[in-house]
Amino acid sequence: MKLSIVFYSMYGHIYKMAQAVAEGAESVKGAEVSLYRVPETLDNGVLEKMGALESAKMISNIPVADLSVLEKSDAVIFGAPTRFGMMSAQMRAFLDSTGSLWAKGALIGKLGSVFTSSATQHGGQESTILSFHTTLLHHGMIIAGVPYSEAKLSNIESMSGGSPYGASTITGGDGSRMPSEDELAIARFQGKHVAELAVKLSR
Repeated sequence: MKLSIVFYSMYGHIYKMAQAVAEGAESVKGAEVSLYRVPETLDNGVLEKMGALESAKMISNIPVADLSVLEKSDAVIFGAPTRFGMMSAQMRAFLDSTGSLWAKGALIGKLGSVFTSSATQHGGQESTILSFHTTLLHHGMIIAGVPYSEAKLSNIESMSGGSPYGASTITGGDGSRMPSEDELAIARFQGKHVAELAVKLSR
């Protein structure tokens, strides 16, 4: 069973979450897990002005996703930061390029799942994931979230991302807050949960 994690990360938060998702998925027997990044739409000069050039270099060794990645996968877990309550433009541009896959129904019946990040606790994490689901549904994908069997979803003792829609992390306005252990644990759970479902569906 091939599971791909396709993400966009400007400052490294989503990349760290993607690594945790991969850890969870890799713990499932029969899961072949790969990480991919979507193409960057900003040039290095703009990224440097935004303070994101170092982060871009950090993930430069990750292969860039193309349409064949989606077509060959049994399950795809997408990761994208929130931009005003919606996915980042880079991820949107990648998804907007998938019309040829939609036309031939190439993703029908495949599993899809989403994780995200935002600067604040109520910065649009849920709306980002739910609006992302719309695209997956148009492709005929089967959506998987994070069930409440992951007890950390019920944590109210400390600030934490994560919802039944998908794992998430809170970055802080200046991006200084990296994913907490609880947030990474939920991401690992999501990866494992999706991989287990995909293995069952592939039998």
